[in-house]
Amino acid sequence: MGRGPELEILGGALRRRPAVIMVEGEAGIGKSRLLRETAAAEAARGSRTLMTACHPLRAPFPFGPVLDALRRTGDWLPPPDELNPVTGELLPLLPELTGHLPMPSAGAADPRTERVWCMQAVRALLEAAGPVTLMVEDLQWADEATRDLLLMLARDPPNGLALVLTYRRDKRRRGVPVLGTAYRRPPGISGAEIQLKPLTESDMQQMATAALGPRATPRLVRVLFERSAGLPLVAEEDLITLYERGRSSALFNGAPSDDDDVAGLESSEVPRGLREAVSERVAGLSEAGMAVVQAAAVLAVPAPEALLAEVADLDPEKGTQGLLESLRSAVLIESSPTLYGFRHALDQQAVYRGTVGPRRLELHRRAIKALWAQNIPPLVEIAHHTRALGDRQAWLEQAHAASDQAIALGDEGTAAGILREMLAERSLDPQLRSRAALDLSRIAVNSVDYAATVTALRQIVADPQLHPATRGEIRLNLGLLMYNQATDPYGLHEVEQAVTELEQQRPELAARAMAALAVREGDEPVAEALAWLERAERIMAVSGSRGARAAVHASRISLDAYLGDPEVWQRLDALPRDDDDLEVVRQTARALYNAAEGALLVGHDERAAALLGDCGRLARRVGSLLLDCYSRSTLLVHAYLAGEWAGLEEKYSALRTEFPDMPFLETQRALVCGRLAAARGQLARATEEFTSVAESWSKRGGVYMCITLTGLARARLTDGDAEAAWSVTASARHVVRQKQAWVWAVNLLPVSVEAAVTCGRHREAVELTDEMERGLAGRDAPAAVAELHLCRGILRREADPAAAAEHFDQAAAIYRSIGRPYEEAGAVESTAHVLTGTDPGRAASGLTAAADLYARLGAAFDAARCQERLRALGLSRPSARGRPGYGDALSPREHEVAQLLARGASNKEIAQALFLSPRTVEHHVAHTLTKLGVKSRDAVRGALDRKSREPRTPVNER
Repeated sequence: MGRGPELEILGGALRRRPAVIMVEGEAGIGKSRLLRETAAAEAARGSRTLMTACHPLRAPFPFGPVLDALRRTGDWLPPPDELNPVTGELLPLLPELTGHLPMPSAGAADPRTERVWCMQAVRALLEAAGPVTLMVEDLQWADEATRDLLLMLARDPPNGLALVLTYRRDKRRRGVPVLGTAYRRPPGISGAEIQLKPLTESDMQQMATAALGPRATPRLVRVLFERSAGLPLVAEEDLITLYERGRSSALFNGAPSDDDDVAGLESSEVPRGLREAVSERVAGLSEAGMAVVQAAAVLAVPAPEALLAEVADLDPEKGTQGLLESLRSAVLIESSPTLYGFRHALDQQAVYRGTVGPRRLELHRRAIKALWAQNIPPLVEIAHHTRALGDRQAWLEQAHAASDQAIALGDEGTAAGILREMLAERSLDPQLRSRAALDLSRIAVNSVDYAATVTALRQIVADPQLHPATRGEIRLNLGLLMYNQATDPYGLHEVEQAVTELEQQRPELAARAMAALAVREGDEPVAEALAWLERAERIMAVSGSRGARAAVHASRISLDAYLGDPEVWQRLDALPRDDDDLEVVRQTARALYNAAEGALLVGHDERAAALLGDCGRLARRVGSLLLDCYSRSTLLVHAYLAGEWAGLEEKYSALRTEFPDMPFLETQRALVCGRLAAARGQLARATEEFTSVAESWSKRGGVYMCITLTGLARARLTDGDAEAAWSVTASARHVVRQKQAWVWAVNLLPVSVEAAVTCGRHREAVELTDEMERGLAGRDAPAAVAELHLCRGILRREADPAAAAEHFDQAAAIYRSIGRPYEEAGAVESTAHVLTGTDPGRAASGLTAAADLYARLGAAFDAARCQERLRALGLSRPSARGRPGYGDALSPREHEVAQLLARGASNKEIAQALFLSPRTVEHHVAHTLTKLGVKSRDAVRGALDRKSREPRTPVNER
């Protein structure tokens, strides 16, 4: 009742797949009822639906709720040999699907890698079982792994999947997104955001009339409404009580009067509470039924029949009798096959609070005994029951053991929650406090609950009783967490302070902190970074730790590669790649990645690709998901620079699905996609992508901030606002000057010099170029040298066009040797521009060559600009044989329009990209849709994909 609009919205969203629907509402508001009614409607239509729920107390079993749902998919799957082989990774977790899934692989090297494989397997299984609707309730209680899995599915659902997620806001996790990180539905995925509100009094009237008929008087409805405050669950419980009371009364005295119904409700001890309503229904249970219900309330999570009977202290026969009775009375439900619990958390709380204290304690003791007897004792649950007994010391010991178990199973989110609870104990034993804080700090890098973890660690490091070396390690991990996850510069201050606390008693750890400070982003001078490294190297000279020495050596190589040191490549070749010490191999992989990133910055692109390949192989060997992700993402950056643009956005989307919580991956994706959008003339989208990076890196600075601001400045130049472009790059120029890191001022200097010259700042442009030339002395940075030639060409194009053309030609040749066709085309175009007045023939050849290069890349905006320039100068040559006829095939111009439509460009963006009038664009769009046989712009991409698979036929010219 009262949920007609929500049912319509939810049902409509399910008919447009893939879909992600979020349903928010407080406890008892009717989320479960909405899903049950929707599932019934879907079943009537023959659709497949899986329902599952998260629970507030669970053992560390990653993906548990989703796996519970997948156990019921066997009959929907094709034969195992037709399934994606990765689905076999689920077989050990889903033995019920034996015979339905392929055999699993040998297994992953570590729990985190295995977790990623399982996530991929779940997606593949849902795709094979589809179309299917997966409904997950109470997402606020999901473990970290389940949140990661659902976030991946929400970002990249299989085509036939509809994902319905219900949750309520948890006041204790205020500000933390329900999926662990902010989520916005990607393009092409439908869905809805449904927020359930309390029922109105009118809704309550309909609900009461449906349950009680004519007994639902306005007076009774008013009492129901006031008691429930519009919560359907509370009203439902009251209506069940009234219905049962009326049925009993009818047997002896006839139907109760309105006064009797109102008096019965008003006489309840807690008018608005649920506890009395639930207690009234439980009161009719036998002793065995009551014992089972109380055992379920104490266990707090769905449990099998045998465990319920054991905790209730019943023999198997009595246990079965009590369970059947509780199920018939609807006090308990079968929440998943052979597991029994309460329909709602409020029911569980009502029964638990209504159980007298001595009985509760007895049940908790029996629960501990029964859980310890299991093959793998669920230590999280045991710790919960120990705490409920009031044995604080025993709880702390069990809690720490539970956190160890969770870490070993790869469920670091559960471990972090337990450790934070322990650290909240004011009188915690100092030794145990230190151990718990160290454990929390060591896993903090993977924590989703950033704010809570930082708060807990800050409180710990402020404890004056903490041992200095322990405080130093915790502070180091805290600082790295703050800097790496939140780009908080204060994190670096914590790392520096950790050096002071660690240097005397933990010198090797202090050296690692120094090495981290040496390769940080920001505007610190290179001399400061070198000083940190030299301190770390002095400590490592007498260290026996090969892993620590490897970490410092990796930082040295990383810094030298970023600065264009010509000798770094030999040292890279000498790094151990097959060492037996995995920590040494991990540090080698880190050095290879950083050096590859440096190589891309300075212009050694082929070497960078080889280093990234080596890094990826080593990362997979040591189980480093971070480096595996980073190396694959940066290979896509290399592909962009090499002009391999086809499918780049899709490849980033797939990688983001595989690694949903890697902010750096999102940074690289936004920068590449922003530059692609700019090349296609989609300046609004490009600006949006660059701005998103600028906002997230504003505090951090460094090379990615420079790349971002350069992209924004180039967009301003394209719009004709040179003053804004000069202003945008001011902070980036400051960083480069401060660090004296001219080798990685990627495209910054040519854009800055162009802006300066255009808005009359010629002297500043000359000074900037001279500074760059001095800064490149002795450095191996071919890309920076090419950019220096571009700057010299810009400065001389008015006074000496021939000299400027020579500089642009030098830049084009360098870019050609590096393997960067887009930059090469830009330099060729610049040469043509300066020669239009003195050598129009060569200018025409240059503009034609640049346009061809741009067109092959897919840079429609740049290609159209060259063609427009040719026409404006009267340099284009008409075809002697007339214009070709294309019939039903797309003309080259229509193909350009189709490509832009497929990427979501508006008519205005197409006009800007191709230098066309709005009316001409409308004409081309209409012809393109007709030739592709589609009615909407949204269908263009699919039509192009289909055409690309058709055999090509020659075009006849007339």
